[in-house]
Amino acid sequence: MSDIIRRDPRAEWIARNRLHPLHAAMQSTQGGESRWMGPSGVLRKNPHAVGFIGPNGIKRIDRSGGQQGTGGKRSSAPEVVQLPLVTIEQPAFLIAVVPDMVGGRLSSHDRDLLGLARKLAGNDGAVLAVIFGEHKESAFDTAGVDRLLQIEGNEYDGYAPEQRVLALRSVNSQFAPRHWLLPDSRSGGGELGRRLAASLGERPATRVWQAEGERCVGRAGAGQQDLHRGLPRLILASAECAEPVSETRHEVRPVALANNVARNLPRIEDLGPVAVDPAQIPMSEAEFILSGGNGVKDWDLFHRAAAALGATEGASRVAVDDGHMPRARQVGATGTWVTARVYLAVGISGAIQHLQGIGSCDKVVAINLDPGCDMIKRADLSVIGDSAAILQALIELAEAHRNGGARDAA
Repeated sequence: MSDIIRRDPRAEWIARNRLHPLHAAMQSTQGGESRWMGPSGVLRKNPHAVGFIGPNGIKRIDRSGGQQGTGGKRSSAPEVVQLPLVTIEQPAFLIAVVPDMVGGRLSSHDRDLLGLARKLAGNDGAVLAVIFGEHKESAFDTAGVDRLLQIEGNEYDGYAPEQRVLALRSVNSQFAPRHWLLPDSRSGGGELGRRLAASLGERPATRVWQAEGERCVGRAGAGQQDLHRGLPRLILASAECAEPVSETRHEVRPVALANNVARNLPRIEDLGPVAVDPAQIPMSEAEFILSGGNGVKDWDLFHRAAAALGATEGASRVAVDDGHMPRARQVGATGTWVTARVYLAVGISGAIQHLQGIGSCDKVVAINLDPGCDMIKRADLSVIGDSAAILQALIELAEAHRNGGARDAA
């Protein structure tokens, strides 16, 4: 009997390809990790595997959706997992978080920020979330929030950073949090955090992507260098600064301000949102993208749907190569990396380069005829059917919504 270990090139390829239908099954047979024996006898590990810890000790966060399900297939009945409930009666200190809450909901950036706050709070502290106005979020408990302070009032609507800073100063006086955490984002958190730092006399750490113990690391030098410094009281964190809370459910207790916040005389008047042509918005900054692929047969209908929905147009590489869309509208690793809140993919199968380009999108909706394609596995919501019929239905719904809204206003 020979002692020579025979390699299986196909098994090694499946172990490396996390979008292969047999990838999950291959992981389970290998003890839950993507590893294989290389040609020189060295044990190889897949750095893209969920939970992989790199040489710098950072645990990988996977947002591709490729790890969902079993064997790449979604179950018709989702499995209900009962998370343990965590109750903090008398916290030793508080970690205050001011999420952006764009659209009244927690974004992926907000959840990363709450994950960092949960990490800094440890077992003795509690996470205090401060939000302004009404919200639509129902999952604060699974995001790691222990105390919720909702500050309401018309003076906080729209663009009102000066009034919000006054409210946060009242929060600071009443609760005296050990740390303030705000998202370093374009949605308002970056500006509000810097205004709050100037008001409190704090020197904030900006663009923080890692915090451990009494040290933190932020980006500097146009994002090309890391800046190591002591952990300050006010932190402006980047996306993926920590892993979101996923293994515990916290008892969220409402709290209130003891005193009324002084009314600020605004020096800036908010005139409301300005109508912007979606076609003029760069894809890297677009919030809503309608992207077409090889499955789109009626491109005139696609353009009319984008106009009716108010979406910025995008395309896969195949659609661009076929001349249906300009090269500037190509989405993916070989085109433009997008960070849209909603990405609607029509007739796109989901090549690995395309999935890499939409990895930072909050919500992905896929319209396709193939229920087994990789884009369907990545999507948060999938619609199986003819793209032309679905786009036509979306146009009719959008027009009916606008006409109904106009009648209600009248």
